[in-house]
Amino acid sequence: MQKKNYDGYQAFQYLDAGEDLPNFELVEQFDRVPSKQVEVTAEQAERVQNIFDEHLIISLHDHTFVAPKDLSRFLEFRRYGRDHTGYAGLAQSGMDAVFDAMMDGTAMITSRAGWKWDDVVFDIGMRLSDIAHQDMVKLALTTDDIRNAKKNGQIGFVVSLEGAAMIETEVDRIDVLYGMGVRSLGIAYSEGNALGAGLKEPATYGLTAFGRKAVRRMNKLGIAIDISHANDQTSMDTIEASEDPIFITHAGARGLWNSARLKPDEIIKACAERGGVIGIEAAPHTTISQAQPRHTIDSFMEHFEYCVDLVGIDHVAFGPDVLYGDHVGLHHALREALSLSASKGKAEYPEVPYVDGLENPTEAFPNIVRWLVKHGYSDDEIAKAVGGNIMRVLDQVWAR
Repeated sequence: MQKKNYDGYQAFQYLDAGEDLPNFELVEQFDRVPSKQVEVTAEQAERVQNIFDEHLIISLHDHTFVAPKDLSRFLEFRRYGRDHTGYAGLAQSGMDAVFDAMMDGTAMITSRAGWKWDDVVFDIGMRLSDIAHQDMVKLALTTDDIRNAKKNGQIGFVVSLEGAAMIETEVDRIDVLYGMGVRSLGIAYSEGNALGAGLKEPATYGLTAFGRKAVRRMNKLGIAIDISHANDQTSMDTIEASEDPIFITHAGARGLWNSARLKPDEIIKACAERGGVIGIEAAPHTTISQAQPRHTIDSFMEHFEYCVDLVGIDHVAFGPDVLYGDHVGLHHALREALSLSASKGKAEYPEVPYVDGLENPTEAFPNIVRWLVKHGYSDDEIAKAVGGNIMRVLDQVWAR
């Protein structure tokens, strides 16, 4: 992997633990579980290294924070509003940029419901305050920032929000978010909001008149639009309403698994026809299939190949949606807060303790690239999927 300029900084180390910070024991960023590395030959390993050296590696969706070990205290932990970025792990991830989705569904400083304006502003400001105290992870506002991050041994941090509930009916709040560094914004999370319908809502409920106004404002500002958690009608309406290509930052193909959380062929095709990109996600129990109901890197890559066959290599990327900690345990602890029941498919599936090969942000892209090399993809194809396709869209959307 490309060497990053990491000096050992730990999140919020400029504060005094126990005085400025509550005492929470965080999980290890390395080897928390025995997740396997994709095996490659020595010749293939050299190709893998060259790809990391020569091409941009970008995650379209992740949560790079470090969770507490005791998940029974997670909501207490979140009420302090300090997400601890996993700098040590990121230094070995190979990523040159990451769309970090923060944790605003659980930003419950002022409300148990999350997604409130004050909490989101607090969350973004606190996270960027910590990032400003070190030099490896840098706020990315332009595509030049991402390119320069790679040149300088840094990682571009793209502030992303999965839903827009916090703007309520005030379209100018989108400008405020842009001014704070937000460069990717979802229409809705699982719950509907003033813009449109999330996964909980019926298919007859789509993008609202205000939602169309918000889409136009995002186009004018240069914010990438995400429809990952929008329902099917809102997803299609947004694709049609946007002047720019849009992202499905983290999802998979419903053609492989009947889950509302995954996108049907017609939406993936419509997204690609307008120049957009789908990022394949790896959050536990999402990208599985009838052939591979146990969630591993192989079932995840089955969704990648399905989408490539459907719309071509130019419109598929990766948004692993992983974190440092017990992701499955976190889902259990936050099942209602994250509306996970709205995303369940009709078929039963074997629960896994973690997604083997894609357990955290450190191992995700090294294993993805190894898998692609091992399965015969060319360097050019891999370069598109791990960053090039995202940059093509950003060069258009962010050019304002």
